Amino acid sequence: MVTPHDDGKPYRPGLEKITASQVVNLNPIATFVINANHVVTHWNLACERLTGYKAEDILGTRNQWQPFYCQERPVMADIVLDGSLENDVDRFYPGKYRRSKHMEGAFEVEDFFPNFGPHGRWLYFTAALLRNEAGEVIGAIETLQDITARRRAEEALKQEKALLDAIINGSSVATIVIDDRHTVTHVNRAYEVLVGVAREKVVGTDKQWHPAYTEPRPVLADLLLNGASDAEFALHYGEHFRPSQLIPGAMEAERFFPRLGENGRWLYLTAAPMRDETGFMLGVIETLQDTSERKLAELALQASEERYRQLSATDGLTALGNLRSCYEQLEKEIARSNRYKSPLSVLLFDVDNFKHYNDTWGHMEGDSALIALSTCILNNLRKTDGAYRYGGEEFVVILPETALDQAVILAERIRMDYASKLLHPVPNITTACTVSIGAAELETEDTARALLQRADSGTYLAKERGKNRVVAV
Repeated sequence: MVTPHDDGKPYRPGLEKITASQVVNLNPIATFVINANHVVTHWNLACERLTGYKAEDILGTRNQWQPFYCQERPVMADIVLDGSLENDVDRFYPGKYRRSKHMEGAFEVEDFFPNFGPHGRWLYFTAALLRNEAGEVIGAIETLQDITARRRAEEALKQEKALLDAIINGSSVATIVIDDRHTVTHVNRAYEVLVGVAREKVVGTDKQWHPAYTEPRPVLADLLLNGASDAEFALHYGEHFRPSQLIPGAMEAERFFPRLGENGRWLYLTAAPMRDETGFMLGVIETLQDTSERKLAELALQASEERYRQLSATDGLTALGNLRSCYEQLEKEIARSNRYKSPLSVLLFDVDNFKHYNDTWGHMEGDSALIALSTCILNNLRKTDGAYRYGGEEFVVILPETALDQAVILAERIRMDYASKLLHPVPNITTACTVSIGAAELETEDTARALLQRADSGTYLAKERGKNRVVAV
């Protein structure tokens, strides 16, 4: 309960006015709540977007299974609520579940749902019991995240005090809530695990900065509560902040926190305002998600300003040079070739049927196919050669001191290497991709753009002639 402060200021309503519906509806993670009779009591906007089912069609029913399955069966929240646990979890999600590290008695599952979208989606979902102050089970909460596209979202909570505690503590997303006076009112177990600080050291204080920083400074929630300008956000988060695309008035940011964990962590942060009916800001809810794994390649590049410079010239997915660095290097090699009258060739790669592969297996597996090609390219190059991601599924290789016939030999070697590379988009499924390659050698008066356009025409001819081949032009 938030109490008035003895500072002469008039008392203003606090977080006790927040309703459960407000909290659930502002949660950027798809969430629904069922009561002790398995009736849906909350179905938030994120859940509507994910499932395509409107709250008005689900609330008050036991049809929580309909968006996910072709025939009636319990969802994870039903199983947790019934207390069947291991037996039923293993029955419905064999080999796909694990016990939550954040909530006792809760489960986490990753599963594929073919009914979602034209090609289905992979979802990560969790379920946990909700209890009242007497410890009695009053329902269950289930959260779902689309891990096919790895969609980030932010969460803003606005609910009644009793259910607010249950929902926040039942969430596997690290969450902290501050009131309108910047006092921490709620910290959940996931937050404790993520930042390594017990809630008792944070709740009731204004030290929300303490786990991540060595001295007081505003966190994202503080800046939002203060109505900070873009310049103030930039002062604390550089270019790594932006307005939320999901919740009006919310902000999100991503940055590295060297004090968290053994080697520091990248966190994706969201801060969303919680308002009453008049628009008065009762407080702010901030969520934190560990994005360190996705940032491992970037972490290595951020050790110095020089590594930051390298990152600006590098494709984040494949770690190859990007389009800008490709043109910069090619212009240098053309100047060198003209000066010393030495041969220079380029190869332009285009993955065959990539859109179909992406649509079939999803963007994450499409990224894996591109990474596999970049690996094949690098494994066959000399130290003096350069490899670049030209755009989408196109790659360029620059070959100094290389005539066209030698460039074609190298291209064939890479083509065969990639065609033999086995890809595993889903368990027990093996497939492969092929690539069409255009090869061109520098001619008199060629510019970088003209040389790449000729190589691109070779790629086009390779596609016309049946794909999975090399065409020199």
